[in-house]
Amino acid sequence: MFSGHGEWQITKDVVVTSGVFTRKAVERIAHEAFALAMQRRKKVTIVHKANVLRLSTGLFLNVCREVAEQYPEVKVDDYHIDAMAAHLVRRAADFDVIVTENMYGDILSDLAGELVGSLGLAPSLNANEHMAMAQAAHGSAPDIAGLNIANPTGIISSGIMLLRWLAEKHTDHKLPEVAATVDGALYQTLQDEVKTKDLGGHASTSDFTEAILDRVNSLQK
Repeated sequence: MFSGHGEWQITKDVVVTSGVFTRKAVERIAHEAFALAMQRRKKVTIVHKANVLRLSTGLFLNVCREVAEQYPEVKVDDYHIDAMAAHLVRRAADFDVIVTENMYGDILSDLAGELVGSLGLAPSLNANEHMAMAQAAHGSAPDIAGLNIANPTGIISSGIMLLRWLAEKHTDHKLPEVAATVDGALYQTLQDEVKTKDLGGHASTSDFTEAILDRVNSLQK
């Protein structure tokens, strides 16, 4: 063996990749999805590729279906990952909570970000039972680093998600108010046509951020 961890290069011409699916991990993410759905439109879509990866994503699909039985109020459907990408483009409004494995989720989240106007709008939150990390879905965007043109909506929205996660975990009633204030200011900024370059506007990162801060201050008066 040449090298590898998760991916193994057996020879200079052959690489093998593995994926690990455990019942415990799938149950955890499935419960999170269904609990979130209960707060929203009570609809969950399971995304998989069980027609090809019968054991790995087959386990994912079956465990999600088992968890679904504990949430009879939630409507459940499932799609293969390739079909789901097409359905999102054609009829994104038909979906709400999507539960899937990491790589498929990474792909679909970027697609969803572009569908609403720009990947710069998309937030993300990586969380388990004890800790969470907020980051914009687009990553560090090194190609525009230092140019003051990045859309900060994604990272600000990620911070809002983190505030709400912390509020739930620590039963803090003030944090949802803070999250709602920032969320409202962000929404108003976009409604007022303050746009960064990726949205067809001319506002810099600093301009956009200052506009949000102005609206936060006005909402607090």
